[in-house]
Amino acid sequence: MDRKVTIELLNDATFLLEAHVLQVEQAKTPLRQLYFIAQAMLIDPSNAGQVRQAYDKVEQAILDQTPDRPVVAALAAARDLLNRGRPFEVLRMLRGVFEPEDAPSRPNSNSLTHQVA
Repeated sequence: MDRKVTIELLNDATFLLEAHVLQVEQAKTPLRQLYFIAQAMLIDPSNAGQVRQAYDKVEQAILDQTPDRPVVAALAAARDLLNRGRPFEVLRMLRGVFEPEDAPSRPNSNSLTHQVA
């Protein structure tokens, strides 16, 4: 039997649906690493400033390696959202970029090999 449940959050709470949480072992490509870093900024806002440096480094490495204009445009849009304090939208934007990389018809994004230290 299905029931509707209402949850009222009385404090500021950040949560992601399980399907949207990327585990560290899943962050195997630069685009997924960027998503994981953005996710970390959302989950732990107190360290977002330090984590942002890693985001910028990985983003620049991707931009240096890809001629894929849709990826470049999506990263610019994600950066703008991040600068405006909209981390959920950043995750949605990045998911839209890396989810198609699983398809065999998208070789450019799979060829990015930069790893985050």
